[in-house]
Amino acid sequence: MTSAASLTVGFDLDMTLIDSRPGIRACYLALSERTSTYIDADLAVTRLGPPLADELINWFPAEHVPAMADLYRQMYPAIAVAASPAMAGAAEAMDAVRAAGGRTLVVTAKYEPNAKLHLSHLGIEPDVVVGDLWAEGKAQALREYGATVYVGDHTGDVRGARAAGALSVAVATGPCPADELRAAGADVVLDDLDAFPDWLTEYLPAPRP
Repeated sequence: MTSAASLTVGFDLDMTLIDSRPGIRACYLALSERTSTYIDADLAVTRLGPPLADELINWFPAEHVPAMADLYRQMYPAIAVAASPAMAGAAEAMDAVRAAGGRTLVVTAKYEPNAKLHLSHLGIEPDVVVGDLWAEGKAQALREYGATVYVGDHTGDVRGARAAGALSVAVATGPCPADELRAAGADVVLDDLDAFPDWLTEYLPAPRP
């Protein structure tokens, strides 16, 4: 069990802290129109989590993917940021960590400047934001900042937490159902972030009188 004094909690972004589906869908539609290339945006937003290139390879030749990723990222701020609301309980989860004397960080596969734009727009202010890391790669940032807990919605987030030696707390708000998250090795599975503050209270040791 982690003491409150050493508590650092990492959070994923897409479908953990923010519902990025409306913004990403709109951005894929704009990219499709801009490039005259069919993209099934409704399908794409059902499998959020992995890096952008993993989705673009389904719609563009491999040699075009880097340029399409650059174009998407350039278009993204004007299209996707304002269209993406916070997930239920996101602000309260961050507040719960701070109330316990802990630090917060966001570790996401999203392009870091765009991740920061989302958080700023929603008034969510983690202590650290690290982008462009996926699955086991997230362990790099989790270890660097001493995260003892990592909260995410995807089996890739579970793998990242386990690779870092952090407790994996999964929320069933993304593309992976609860049983899939448990099978991947999540230590805790919550319905959503609304349940996180109570869980954190139970997880942390009671304060000494």
